[in-house]
Amino acid sequence: MNYQKELDKLIDNITKENKVPTLLLHSCCAPCSTYVLEYLSDYFKITVFYYNPNIFPESEYTKRICEQQELISQMKTKYPIHFIAGDYDKEEFYRLAHGHEQDKEGGARCMSCYKLRLKESAILAKAGNFDYFTTTLTISPMKKSAVLNQLGESLGDTYGVSYLNSDFKKKNGFKRSVELSTKYGLYRQDYCGCEFSMNDRDIRKG
Repeated sequence: MNYQKELDKLIDNITKENKVPTLLLHSCCAPCSTYVLEYLSDYFKITVFYYNPNIFPESEYTKRICEQQELISQMKTKYPIHFIAGDYDKEEFYRLAHGHEQDKEGGARCMSCYKLRLKESAILAKAGNFDYFTTTLTISPMKKSAVLNQLGESLGDTYGVSYLNSDFKKKNGFKRSVELSTKYGLYRQDYCGCEFSMNDRDIRKG
């Protein structure tokens, strides 16, 4: 499936119908959210949901969540962007990661992490009567959009809320996120977020 074409088609339909749906956007970090917010904020009333209990150490979590809030305060958008901070439930992440500490990035541990964050997003989107929920994760060249979208759709079906399919790396989305991160002076981390990805980074650096 061409997820970008599907998203373009949905946006075209809601524009023709003069609708502005509500969207709960799970954000993995401020840099990844830049392009997504720039792109979608003309068509949706967005609430950013920052739920990333995988991030290590806690000082890194604090830095990243502050960057997200600062970005939202700086961006000028057609509709105001709201913000919700999720719990920093790191014990739950480690419970899911147990036994998969040596997995390569993108393996079973990462799948459990994606599911944890998207599940919480789906539950909140349903409770808040949002029209859609989605995630910024598909902007990453390191992540498979098909896997994330299939997971999002499944959780949306389970909790009774529509998942917005995406492939935000399309249309030079990742490149634009780098440009916007520079424009807003954002801290761009050099590892995904968890302790295990940080260790992998350190090994690569030697």
